[in-house]
Amino acid sequence: MSGGAAWSDGPAERTAHFWLRLAWRLAAAITAQLAEERERWLLWLPVLLACGIGLYFGLHSEPPLWAGPAAVAGLIAATALLRRRPAVALTLLVLSVIAIGLTLVQWRAAYVAAPVLERRHGPIDVEGRVVALEIRPDGRRIILDRLTIAGLAAQRTPATVRVRVREAPGIQAGDRIAVKAVLQPPPPPSAPGSYDFQRQAWFERLGAVGYAVGAITRVDAQAEASGWRVRLNRTRQNVVERVLEAIPGAGGAVAAALLTGEQGAVPVEVMEWMRDSGLAHLLSVSGLHVGLVATIVFLIIRQSLALVPRIALRWPIKKWAAVGAFIAITMYMLFVAPGVPTQRSWLMTSVVLFATLIDRTAISMRLVAWAALAVLVMAPESLLGPSFQMSFAAVVALIAAWEASRARFTAWRIGSGYLRRAAISLLALGMTSLVAGLATAPYALYHFNRFAAYGLVANLIAVPLTGIWVMPWAILVFVLLPFGLESWALVPMGWGCDAIIAIAREVAGWDGSSGLWPAMPVWGLVAITIGGVWLCLWQRRWRLAGLPLIAAGMASAALERGPDILVSGDARLIAVRGADGLLQMSTERSARLVRETWLRRSGQADAPAVWPRSGRSVDGLLSCDAASCLYRARGYIAAFAHDPSALTEDCHNVDVLIATFPVRRRCPSADVVIDRIALWRDGGHVLWLEDGNIRVESVRASRGERPWVAAALPRNRDGEGRQRADAGSRKAGAANARPARTAD
Repeated sequence: MSGGAAWSDGPAERTAHFWLRLAWRLAAAITAQLAEERERWLLWLPVLLACGIGLYFGLHSEPPLWAGPAAVAGLIAATALLRRRPAVALTLLVLSVIAIGLTLVQWRAAYVAAPVLERRHGPIDVEGRVVALEIRPDGRRIILDRLTIAGLAAQRTPATVRVRVREAPGIQAGDRIAVKAVLQPPPPPSAPGSYDFQRQAWFERLGAVGYAVGAITRVDAQAEASGWRVRLNRTRQNVVERVLEAIPGAGGAVAAALLTGEQGAVPVEVMEWMRDSGLAHLLSVSGLHVGLVATIVFLIIRQSLALVPRIALRWPIKKWAAVGAFIAITMYMLFVAPGVPTQRSWLMTSVVLFATLIDRTAISMRLVAWAALAVLVMAPESLLGPSFQMSFAAVVALIAAWEASRARFTAWRIGSGYLRRAAISLLALGMTSLVAGLATAPYALYHFNRFAAYGLVANLIAVPLTGIWVMPWAILVFVLLPFGLESWALVPMGWGCDAIIAIAREVAGWDGSSGLWPAMPVWGLVAITIGGVWLCLWQRRWRLAGLPLIAAGMASAALERGPDILVSGDARLIAVRGADGLLQMSTERSARLVRETWLRRSGQADAPAVWPRSGRSVDGLLSCDAASCLYRARGYIAAFAHDPSALTEDCHNVDVLIATFPVRRRCPSADVVIDRIALWRDGGHVLWLEDGNIRVESVRASRGERPWVAAALPRNRDGEGRQRADAGSRKAGAANARPARTAD
């Protein structure tokens, strides 16, 4: 016995007992807190569903279709068997909802599957039905379906394609047209972790993009105008044209965006002003616009009926106003090509109006939860988009802030006079803009790498202007459109749109109005989201535990060091990081979109330096001659060869070789060889030169084998496109010991 006592009192055992007791107490405390907030459990249902959807997109390879349903069935069965153990059953139930989310999005990905072009085609003859025609500042963009493409079998023909054209005179949705065009697969990300257009195109069943090289020929006008979507797109197109005719200039483009959701006609400089001033959300039809339409229509109907005592005293005019508001927002939602924010706002507003009909008060946070659940079930892929994330982040934060401050605002309003109520309303408006701005800022930084320093000031002026002046005239425009009298309302609406543009231009011109933020890693966004949801959904003090997570997520961009070398997938653009930490580009003429993406994700607002044609760069890290350039950084030497003659020397002196042509020989000194074949196979590459290691990541490696990722090309037996950047990477000291090739 004494031996057992001595064994149990050892240092290791005492430490283990301490941690066990601590874990037990922590679990007990969490269980007690959960029990106290039992009424908030339902709010976590869409969060858990979103976790399953996010897990699916985070997988490196596609799971079998049966895996999700099997996991759901097994977890639900285990929950039923262990229902007498609440903690275990609740854990299994949580896992069941996560598995349901994964299953939903996987089935959705399989359901929307459609052929995607494997390579560039054209110019070739393309014939199809116009689904939609979008106005752009530099032309038109046409979406076609029911396609016939020369040289492509029916089973390999995409469901839809998108073609850019300079002019489309008289072409409308529903017309069948023929055009000679160059088509190519939807482009992959420009760098690992950047925006994945191929994934979005997969869920939109968009199998190719391209541009016309000749005039459009109408095969048959309105021959295939059947279907409510095509008819609606046709009507929307006509409205845009009538608005632009009535209100020339940028004001008309902004008015068209508010009325139809089409932002393509907005000039580039106006879009930049709106982004830099924090007013870009006014151009996207969202919760603000739907809420304003519902409020304006509700008040107009109710106040108009209240003027007739016989009706006001005998009939439920408040409910009639709710029905009228519901009809108005439904028509508005359908007409503006609804995105996620519009759908969310329509769902929430509809529930509020329905609650008015049955004399109930809607529970705001539960209302958001049900709206999020509906959107995730109908379109689970929307979880990854900025529209979903920013829309729900704003509304959840606003409701949480209102729950926390409602009692104080109510107390302030009791017995207050007109001036005090006006001050309270102004304070509430400022608080709304501040909370919404703070809630959406992390997602704007993640997706757009941009922040607006004076967004609060701009919104305090522009949002009331939109609600009091612009949107009432917009509603009148819809009323007058069938009679051809819309110009009566469009002209004053245009005045308001011009005023919004003026506000955006003024605020965007202030010093430091906007800035760029380096790319935030995925784990940072996840930490912010979990911390924000924890802070907003719970009501007790333990909600404050979400603040450290938010802080860690915001700091993640500073903790991640950007790559030292970036190579585009078509080998047309290469960038290296200079001694000042800024990117230097191999050219300023090619791959404009890729260059802008790299600079934005690097947080670099200044124009990049361009590599010297010969000689050394200003910081001395680059030296170039007619055949290649050498980059010396962190004890490594990287060669960028654009002529095969450079290999004779580079293959024996460098740690990294990047070639714009196929490398058909072995390079003994190089730990990493990336040639044209490797770029063709795996897309763009980024490299980090670290102490004792060269870390390489390609676009294909970061995305895995998923349905929307093009099938990999086979490697040649002679080793073309090889990469050797894993465990055998060369040490920095060894790289320094080798003689460096100098440029003449």
